Amino acid sequence: MLKIGLTGGIGSGKSTVAKVFEVLGIPVYYADDAAKRLMNKDDQLKQQLIAAFGSETYVNNKLNREYLSSIVFNSKEQLERLNGMVHPATIADAEQWFAQQHAVYVIKEAALLFESGTAAGLDYVIGVTAPETLRIKRVMDRDGVTAAAVKHRMHNQIEDRIKMRLCDFIIYNNEQELVIPQVMALHEQLVHLSANKPT
Repeated sequence: MLKIGLTGGIGSGKSTVAKVFEVLGIPVYYADDAAKRLMNKDDQLKQQLIAAFGSETYVNNKLNREYLSSIVFNSKEQLERLNGMVHPATIADAEQWFAQQHAVYVIKEAALLFESGTAAGLDYVIGVTAPETLRIKRVMDRDGVTAAAVKHRMHNQIEDRIKMRLCDFIIYNNEQELVIPQVMALHEQLVHLSANKPT
């Protein structure tokens, strides 16, 4: 079974691409969703976060996302501190998930695949890319935030051009090329690669 990474900058549409793979019967692990779940359910991680960011990190035993975001998105050091706690927990959770799958190949969707160092344990990585102006518009429409706020979040990720160079395959989600035919062609390629993977 091949382990495939799926990544892209904020607003690239990687979650949309992941859903197309799911329609094709491919299991997808959503790292960002898993991180949110673990921050609310993993007692050890919760204690680490409280020790690092204060008791206000949780309200009524639920993660205070606004409070934590106000700290980490204004400080690169604090964001790295948060990621240093959340990434190991998510990586361990993903490994457990991988062990339970029996598909031809599986996908781990994560924005910070290279930044977190998790790309090293994968067979191939798919990058999803789109022009920056389009990515900014998508996030503004989706999250109701300003262009400046989106650019600030982009600043905490590897530059898209560099990220795509690190990927084995690229899907263009630029509203010029259709995404589904690209995913279908890549699916066939990955099925073939999986069938010919040395055991």
